[in-house]
Amino acid sequence: MNNLQVTDSKGHVLYNKEDAVKGKFAFTTEEYDMFEICFESHLPSGSGHSAEREVFLRMKRGVEAKNYADIAKAEKLKPMEVELKKLEDLSESIVNDFAYMRAREEEMRDTNESTHSRVLYFSIFSMCCLLALASWQVLYLRRYFKAKKLIE
Repeated sequence: MNNLQVTDSKGHVLYNKEDAVKGKFAFTTEEYDMFEICFESHLPSGSGHSAEREVFLRMKRGVEAKNYADIAKAEKLKPMEVELKKLEDLSESIVNDFAYMRAREEEMRDTNESTHSRVLYFSIFSMCCLLALASWQVLYLRRYFKAKKLIE
C-alpha cells in the first residue's frame, strides 16, 4: 500500500491519494509557497521483509504544466493558434517573473538601506560612548594622581 500526500507550508492538504501506484495530479495556487510531497509505503503485516520501491517524480510548474492539447480541443483552436497561445503564456510568465524579481529587488534594497542606517547610528553611538569613557578616564586619573601628589 502506497500513500501520497501534498501539503503546503501552512499544513493544508492539497492532494491526498491512498493506494497510489501510478498517476498524474495537478494543483494551482495563487501564492509562491513551499510544498511537501510525502510518499508513505506500508507493508502487509507479517511479511517480515522490506520491499524496495522506486519513486519517479516529474514536476512541472508554470507554462510547462499546461496541457495545450486539452486547451486546443476545448477552445477548438488550430495548430498555429495553439502555438500562439503557448507563446502568449510564455511571454506573460516572463513578464510576471520580472515583476516578481523587481519587487524582491526593491524589498532587498529597502532592507539594505535600513541595515546601513542602523549600522551608522550604532557606530556613532559607539564612538560617543568611547569618547565619554576616555574623557572620564582622563579626569579620574588626573584627580587620582593629584590626590597622591604625583602631579600638580
